[in-house]
Amino acid sequence: SECCRALYGAGAAEAARALSLTPCGARLVVETSRDPIYSYNGANVTLPCHYRYEPDQGPKRKIRIKWSKLRDDYTKEQDVMVAIGKTYMAFGDFKGRAHMRQASRHEASLVISDVRLKDDGKYRCEVIDGLEDESDVVDLRLKGIVFPYQPPRGQYRLNFHEAEHVCQEQGAILANFNQLFQAWSEGLDWCNAGWLADGTVQYPIRLPRKPCGGVHLAPGIRSYGPRHRHLHRFDAFCFSSALKGEVFYLDRLAGMTLEEAKQSCQDAGAEIARVGHLYSAWKFLGLDRCNAGWLADGSVRYPIVTPRANCGPAEPGVRSFGFPSKGRFGVFCYRER
Repeated sequence: SECCRALYGAGAAEAARALSLTPCGARLVVETSRDPIYSYNGANVTLPCHYRYEPDQGPKRKIRIKWSKLRDDYTKEQDVMVAIGKTYMAFGDFKGRAHMRQASRHEASLVISDVRLKDDGKYRCEVIDGLEDESDVVDLRLKGIVFPYQPPRGQYRLNFHEAEHVCQEQGAILANFNQLFQAWSEGLDWCNAGWLADGTVQYPIRLPRKPCGGVHLAPGIRSYGPRHRHLHRFDAFCFSSALKGEVFYLDRLAGMTLEEAKQSCQDAGAEIARVGHLYSAWKFLGLDRCNAGWLADGSVRYPIVTPRANCGPAEPGVRSFGFPSKGRFGVFCYRER
């Protein structure tokens, strides 16, 4: 270019072109959103990314865009998509769900359709122009709810892999630290330690007390740090997002056994609800029912938005009767829209 010739002599421009460097003196800048992008399960979301040159001397050739999902420590977790010009390829879980939005000349935004629970996290937008390589990171956060989970056989029975499995069975995934911290800031107080997605074991305390780390510790997230994923056993903190369907309650005059409850939901064109469904319906749809009902895991629970007499404690929440071996109750069913 003329600026290269003027600054460094005639050979510099040709050398820059041969090495595929950005135009002489132009600096590549990549920018994403400073604020987190919020979405929810089943939605479509756009993670914005734009690049520019300072001064603006954009190259004529095609540049390469690469999106990656990161772990919390910013190391790469997985490739999401690579694009050159209008041609792109998505990888892994993102195949068929991710594409590039290039509505303007220097846009490289990532569009994810049918957002899944595990899409929550940090994403790197990387722009590669020859030897020039710049990137920025954007945070995708799912609106959701964290709930503690114990299996029917009692407290502290789950190793890490079993905790992952039980959360999935309840229409959820293991929560990450940011999700647990958000739940704590919204009022979650739970004195049993549970696995998180990174293999650490933690628990949220709003009201310090003797059995929960002592009365002299400030409120916060108590941590046992990383634990052995096979040998050590705790409860689980699961994370569920907004629902694609609805939760409704069915009852009979004499109540139902668990098997009768499952059949009643099927007869209504639905399935028996999972614990994650009930928590999501309570938080996002305002489900309030002072009648206990069966759930898929064999537990009996009921959701209260407006506390009142004979409906449990003075705070809103999902109440649990545990896992009755016998008894007759109503049932909460889930039906996708």
